[in-house]
Amino acid sequence: MQANLRLLPVAALADNYIWLVADASGSAIAVDPGEAAPVRAALQREGWRLGAILLTHHHADHVGGVPELLADAPVPVHAPVDARIPFPHGTVTDRDRVHIADPSLTFEALAVPGHTSSHVAYHGHGLLFCGDTLFSVGCGRMFEGTAEQMLASLDRLASLPPELLVCCGHEYTVANCAFAHEIEPNNAALQARSAAAAELRARGRSTLPSTLAEERACNPFLRVDAPAIASAFPAGMDRVARFAALRARKDHHRAATA
Repeated sequence: MQANLRLLPVAALADNYIWLVADASGSAIAVDPGEAAPVRAALQREGWRLGAILLTHHHADHVGGVPELLADAPVPVHAPVDARIPFPHGTVTDRDRVHIADPSLTFEALAVPGHTSSHVAYHGHGLLFCGDTLFSVGCGRMFEGTAEQMLASLDRLASLPPELLVCCGHEYTVANCAFAHEIEPNNAALQARSAAAAELRARGRSTLPSTLAEERACNPFLRVDAPAIASAFPAGMDRVARFAALRARKDHHRAATA
């Protein structure tokens, strides 16, 4: 991440994160503000001012705080094309460059359907805002998309630079690690991530951001072609079917959260 930027995960609702990115002048963007009060509190505490809002998808826990924040300051809002986003916003589509004036930031939007049909991710400045498509050591449920779409979206994110900081929408890492360990118990990177995540949560700290390199090493949903993952499913199953079976198994896992 650029040295002149600060990144802050703001806890909201039950287990959401709202991401704030501020420049040296204190101008900040908010990503997926599902609740206004934590954003207001963080801005006041840090001495920052809101300059723009990015949204990854239409779910209320990611957009619910926007109207109140806009009442405080009518800043630009950038969001996917979706009639279910119930307030004025500039729309972004696949490969659009999103230029923010204050702070001066530019992100590329990527269409990543699967969790929802219109979900987008944003990357730039060493950061990846992936909403509920990619979680640390997990992925989102397929509420509107197919397994083929979701896998293609995850493949697309996995192909981005490995040093990107993965800024996802929820604190699910510990539960995701528990599931992943059952699928790939001998993965040393996963064991290290699981131990580190448990320690962070015990101290009341966020497990995020991770890096894309770390996710490639221990996230089973980015590793459907790894021999250890493939061996957990019937021989001859193609990668889409294997991904679908893996996601279905996660849906019914005792520690399932997303």
